Amino acid sequence: MKMLNKQSCEISILMPCLNEESTVGICIEEAKEFLRRQNQTNHTNKITGEILVVDNGSTDHSARVAALHGARVIHENRRGYGRALRTGIAHCKGRIIIYGDCDTTYDFNHLEPMYLPLARGSCDVMIGDRFAGGIEKGAMPLLHRWGVPFLSLCGRLRWKIPARDFHCGIRGLTRDAAMQMELKTTGMEFATEFIAEAVRKHLHIGQVPIPLRRCTQKRSSKLRTFKDGARHMRYILKNLPDGIWHL
Repeated sequence: MKMLNKQSCEISILMPCLNEESTVGICIEEAKEFLRRQNQTNHTNKITGEILVVDNGSTDHSARVAALHGARVIHENRRGYGRALRTGIAHCKGRIIIYGDCDTTYDFNHLEPMYLPLARGSCDVMIGDRFAGGIEKGAMPLLHRWGVPFLSLCGRLRWKIPARDFHCGIRGLTRDAAMQMELKTTGMEFATEFIAEAVRKHLHIGQVPIPLRRCTQKRSSKLRTFKDGARHMRYILKNLPDGIWHL
């Protein structure tokens, strides 16, 4: 992936955003607290960081709220989760990139388990596991509790990686890994492509338990259960080995 900005800080915290004016500010403040705490506990090596919000064509005041809370805001008006993240990653300035949904379901205040393995060089890519981290009551629809494990199983079998949660919305990667990965998808299937591409490039993938919180703010879900699930499955089937249909 081509990086448009030169590296100028240690970490970029990236948030794709579509009509999240009630939650994006909360997530930015959590991310700011994480950065403040890192510098309070590490006096010798100060961590420089940025919070980047990619507004994906919001029709509310998400971009304005994000800017008021101190985030750098860029716009990607072509809709799509994967498109927003690809644009965001390309504009990040950090040596390490952590991205996550800005709907308060993920805790940006406690990113250490995802950040430290990347910072220490023990992993190139980090993915979260909500099933190991705990899912708050009401945080995940019942259908997703069945669908996500099934699609993850399909992904594990296809790419031979022990990833339990192919669709966790918070992940991390190094800048070097981002430059190696050839990410092309535009929709929710980006989550599957991200793992598949890391495997193809022989990157070291780490996993960490991630709690999933229930969003307490009034908002409408962006997930389309059957359509998005079909996109993931179509990506997996499209990328099966050439000879498998002849078995």
